[in-house]
Amino acid sequence: MSVVTAPDRTDAPAPVRPGAARRTARLKESLTGWAFISPNLILLALFLFFPILWAIQLSFQETRGFGDPEWVGLANYTRMMTDPVFWLSMGNTIVFTIVTVPVVMAAGLGLAVLVNSVLPARGIWRTIIVLPMVISGVASGMIAVALFYESNGLINKVLAAMNLEPISWQSDGTAAMISVMIVAVWLRVGFNMIIYLAGLQGISPELYEAARIDGASRWQQFRSVTIPLVGPSSFFLLIMNVIASFQVFDLIFVMTGGGPGNATSVLVTYAYRNGFQIREPGYGAAIGIVILLITLVFTFIQWKTSRTRDMVE
Repeated sequence: MSVVTAPDRTDAPAPVRPGAARRTARLKESLTGWAFISPNLILLALFLFFPILWAIQLSFQETRGFGDPEWVGLANYTRMMTDPVFWLSMGNTIVFTIVTVPVVMAAGLGLAVLVNSVLPARGIWRTIIVLPMVISGVASGMIAVALFYESNGLINKVLAAMNLEPISWQSDGTAAMISVMIVAVWLRVGFNMIIYLAGLQGISPELYEAARIDGASRWQQFRSVTIPLVGPSSFFLLIMNVIASFQVFDLIFVMTGGGPGNATSVLVTYAYRNGFQIREPGYGAAIGIVILLITLVFTFIQWKTSRTRDMVE
């Protein structure tokens, strides 16, 4: 007769507490998330965060590119306050922003309304308008040079064929700035149209139908229905266009180089000139930090507004 013995209690696994299990699952989830984003964080640290910190340090130093840098504190920023070319570049940047931002937003909204309506070959028109977005800034600048070149550019050739006076696109400061603004609008209007088009497609058609029943004309529908309802898109584009205008570089660098006589010099081209051409990297870095601070202000405004609107909704 066999005797059945009870199993040894010491071999049974210890019970897992629910709190410990949740903490373990939460830790695994966190580690998985960090593992996915770590490549991006490494790249951001190498090519964004570390250069920014290095530029901040460099802005408090003075060097000509040779020898050990000399710590000068706020001297570069003090010099900025009395530098007439810096303030001229700041003024040119503000003028460029004030002129291009409203024009590109208005053109983007108008084009979005057109391609959102019953327009023949809408796909082709959308492609044509968005096409400049896929062209690099340097390539766009080279195309613009071929168009606006003063001696044998396409535009002046057309004016000469019409027995009109050619325009001094490179030797006249006002004309040079106008040419840069025209090309900047051409490059950015596609992005603005896409954002506005997304906003328009989110508007219910019943609202326009109700407005038509009430006797509203097309202009009244546009003014009282379309413009208010694309308000969030307009604010987003306003911030993004202002930031892009304060960071404009490649287009001006290729087309005018900041000339003639600093007439088209903006903050980024002036920072580049000091940092790489005159070889005053400390002063160029200080100008770059000013541009960074201006950009951060507008970015914070956009983030704060978007966050507040999402919380309200």
